[in-house]
Amino acid sequence: MNDLIRLTATEAVARLRRGEISPLELIDAAADRIAAVDPAVNALPTLCLDRARDAAKRLDRSSEGEAGWLAGLPLSIKDLTDVAGVRTTYGSPIFRDHVPAMSHPLVKRIERKGGIVLAKSNTPEFGAGGSTFNEVFGRTRNPWNTALTCGGSTGGGAVSVATGEVWLAHGTDHGGSLRRPGTYCSVVGLRPSPGRVTRGTSNNLFSPLSVHGPMARNIPDLALFLDTMAGFCPTDPLTYDAPAVSYVDAVNGARPPKRVAWSPNYGGALSVDRETRDICEKAAYRFQDMGCIVEEFHPDLGALEDAFMVLRSQHFVVDRELQLQAHRDLIKPDIIWNTEKGLAQTPSQLAWAERERAAFFRRVAAMFETYDIFITPSAATPAFDVNLRNPEMVDGQNLTNYMGASMLNAAMTLASAAAVAVPAGFDRFGRPVGLQIAAPTRGEAAALGAAALFEQLTGFDKLLPIDPRAGVVPPPG
Repeated sequence: MNDLIRLTATEAVARLRRGEISPLELIDAAADRIAAVDPAVNALPTLCLDRARDAAKRLDRSSEGEAGWLAGLPLSIKDLTDVAGVRTTYGSPIFRDHVPAMSHPLVKRIERKGGIVLAKSNTPEFGAGGSTFNEVFGRTRNPWNTALTCGGSTGGGAVSVATGEVWLAHGTDHGGSLRRPGTYCSVVGLRPSPGRVTRGTSNNLFSPLSVHGPMARNIPDLALFLDTMAGFCPTDPLTYDAPAVSYVDAVNGARPPKRVAWSPNYGGALSVDRETRDICEKAAYRFQDMGCIVEEFHPDLGALEDAFMVLRSQHFVVDRELQLQAHRDLIKPDIIWNTEKGLAQTPSQLAWAERERAAFFRRVAAMFETYDIFITPSAATPAFDVNLRNPEMVDGQNLTNYMGASMLNAAMTLASAAAVAVPAGFDRFGRPVGLQIAAPTRGEAAALGAAALFEQLTGFDKLLPIDPRAGVVPPPG
């Protein structure tokens, strides 16, 4: 493995700034690594190496010195997000040959801050699903065991950083799409608070459900990439200015939280695999090693699972109703089901779901008056068969739909919390398990700081990058 690939993003950027290495050297190292490992995992189906080299040669240094300056670091952009002149399919046969003329506002921001777009990462069709596959590019496999899924929907991004194909990966998150792939691939993924990072061209501009965010191999790198992304954008009405203190500085100066709330499964309200609960409980109580008070606490979910599906389905109506009318035969069943569920809903159902969301937000806000952070498992079950679109069951309970294993993540989505997934260990079959560390809305610095201190205790980030490993699907149960 090329030594440059082994560098963290933070180390690589520091060396770029000092002129010890060049962006072109990193592009060549990444291209060699992609050629070596991507046939086994299918994380980056679309490369733009010539565009990347051209960008490196004319790197605009006007943002040098700003928080989040990447100085020519190569990275991946999720294939839901437009990059000018680069094939962008959204994982859909409808857009199989789509090449946008203009980049998404976030891509423009990343490039202005010295990021070099090297490739597009694979995603489920329109980002809908907890396993990364589509009819355009096929399936993306988990590098820890290529018989398993990498999760979704930022699956290609998670694999691209875990294997050392790139140093940072962009992604999106609605019901866990940065957090579950992060967990399944033993990397870190952050769902920022709504408005922290621009969504730019979305039709759901006034909805707080879906956000863009960063993925990396460790928390300091994640903080660096969040600094690149964060800030006001005139094309997104929910955005606001970046904080006065950078996330890199916040992580470097992090102090342990005083009080930590831990919940394995919301007091039994959610199904979580037993071994996952056991691993995560031991990991959560490691905060006591930092002098933290750790207490088990379960916010009342109420009817939040039903409310989430109502609100998510309405989100699908905004995004997919017109496509469903024009291209129904090219859209996968899960998206059709979710959109038609939304079309059948009544105004009273939508109003009820909004009231449920507001009530849950108030309960979580009250919890954060006592506790600094809230910890749960970051996935209800470890990675499952790559050929399945979702796990068949969790802790002995059959799932009723493709989002059935997502409520640990979706709850924090509905609470508008800042939530980061961080590796916490491995199960008896060697599958990664992780914690979700959440802080109040706009509390990214607190979530990242706590995750960074936990990461220093475990050292799991030192296991990356890895070469893809062949394996078999573990037996259920």
